[in-house]
Amino acid sequence: MKQREVTDENNVTWTCVQPLSGTEGKTAQKAEEILKSENGGIPVVCTPSGGAQSVRLALNENWDEQVSDEELLICIQAQQGKQSQNQERK
Repeated sequence: MKQREVTDENNVTWTCVQPLSGTEGKTAQKAEEILKSENGGIPVVCTPSGGAQSVRLALNENWDEQVSDEELLICIQAQQGKQSQNQERK
């Protein structure tokens, strides 16, 4: 399973996981194709320590090696902002 942990400026540790990344074979490949976003991004779920809400990101296939901690935190913060805006509209 592809997993990384990053800590933000508020000392919140985010655990980011790519669903189904530990599976292999044709079934795993099919699942990955289905889960890819329209822009080809792979779904990654980031769950915080503490009380903040989890976020779902769409990152490149090699996010665990190619995306820096800083970039990952920026993506998390951007998604949190989108989720806040969506909650305000409801």
